[in-house]
Amino acid sequence: MKKTTGKKIWIVKNHYDKTAKIAAELEKMCLAAGFVFDEKSPEIVISVGGDGTLLAAMHFYESQLEHVRFVGVHTGHLGFYADFQEHELLELIVAIREEDPSEAFQYPLLKVTVKLSDGTIKTHLALNESVIKRGSKTLVADIEISDFLFEKFRGDGLSVSTPTGSTAYNKSIGGAVMHPRVKAFQVTEVASLNNLVYRTLGAPMIIAEKDTVKFVLESASDYLLTVDQLDYAYDEITEVTYSLDGGTIRFVNGGHTGFWHRVKNSFIGDVK
Repeated sequence: MKKTTGKKIWIVKNHYDKTAKIAAELEKMCLAAGFVFDEKSPEIVISVGGDGTLLAAMHFYESQLEHVRFVGVHTGHLGFYADFQEHELLELIVAIREEDPSEAFQYPLLKVTVKLSDGTIKTHLALNESVIKRGSKTLVADIEISDFLFEKFRGDGLSVSTPTGSTAYNKSIGGAVMHPRVKAFQVTEVASLNNLVYRTLGAPMIIAEKDTVKFVLESASDYLLTVDQLDYAYDEITEVTYSLDGGTIRFVNGGHTGFWHRVKNSFIGDVK
């Protein structure tokens, strides 16, 4: 009988042919290393693909985040959540074998609480961001920060991001890039209208960890809510509340790339 390490893993991959080949090679290496494949209750989930693949893996194991750690193999350009590239599979095996779970890197998760007109409460977790928009009209909302009415917003939508998610959609709409060690989250307006009736700050807001942000929405049935790559079309959303008490996601510590290195590699490249 082959000796195993006792470490339970599972591999999640996207649908591309290139990824399938890399994942198949990785599976053979994991078996040779003595890892045990366990889809139901793994200790480590290996994501092979892009950041979207890892986000999907996180949401699939959302109820087990206290017990699961993640690590990514990026099969395209360098991603923010993938520490290893396709030619570094051996290094990945070593990192998994020698990792210390107590030293896992942790990133905060955004808690998204949705209240519907019938009183129903829905709760979601976001690793990157959550965005609220309307289908065909401008969105109107009172923005409350820890129950303090801050402004009345009118525009295309509102985005709330985590520090790690600050480099995703948030950055494309003019939000600030935040280091994950900053214990805060961010609210960024999407095409706000500013006139004599509606006046907004018109700038990204960095919200302290202890605070909450609530969007109190006018009555409508065409709100579109996104949580990372997931879409929700709830009927009659009345409020959406955001906080940074959604727990954390943990990553295998071996081979970890520093945050500013990731930012530079993704957006700037070599500096000459």
